[in-house]
Amino acid sequence: MTKLSVNINKIATIRNARGGNMPDVLKAAIDCELFGAQGITVHPRPDERHVRYSDVYEIRPLIRTEFNIEGNPIPQFIEMVLRIKPQQVTLVPDSHDVLTSNAGWDTIANKDFLKEVITRFKRNGIRTSIFVDPVPEMIIHAALTGADRVELYTEAYARMYPTDRETAIAPYLDAANAAIEVGLGINAGHDLDLNNLWYFSRSIPGLLEVSIGHALVSDALYFGLEKTIKLYLQQLK
Repeated sequence: MTKLSVNINKIATIRNARGGNMPDVLKAAIDCELFGAQGITVHPRPDERHVRYSDVYEIRPLIRTEFNIEGNPIPQFIEMVLRIKPQQVTLVPDSHDVLTSNAGWDTIANKDFLKEVITRFKRNGIRTSIFVDPVPEMIIHAALTGADRVELYTEAYARMYPTDRETAIAPYLDAANAAIEVGLGINAGHDLDLNNLWYFSRSIPGLLEVSIGHALVSDALYFGLEKTIKLYLQQLK
């Protein structure tokens, strides 16, 4: 079964809109785990408009499931990951001014940099994943960095799914096969939801984990967090 990692950034966004501690991000992480999530994902950005760096430090000892920290490997991020030692770090090339992640790594142009960063993480026993577009060439070069996995950027799939799901999934099948050929594990995330998740998870061979935040938290406004997590888990069974 593909694992569900819940990205709690959006919960932090709601908290930050008013200040204070409502909703409680730390309790949300614990509850997501209690309700069946097999992982917790956070994506701290330098401006801390979502999850704060302090949140990441406080969440680490509270959860027993997999902790996945996403982000651009700037020095502050690298230092935090090395101190916390999560089970997984996902490297994302977003700049400081993007609203949300909008592209995968160019693993050819950034191969030496990624290799250096990944070497440091793996020396500390941290599994590494690289956020990539569904382009076989980028995946092949991701393997040359020493990464353990790739996370397929699924925005294009989600956008095309309502009108032509077979065309939407095609490049992701090619990407997954390329990852399998070079020995990389496969994660996926971005704009996956209750409408498109089942088809994606059934179609992609070797899919180990999906990271879902915005859609899941939005659905929780209607269904409640516990029921929503169970609904997403059903799509993956």
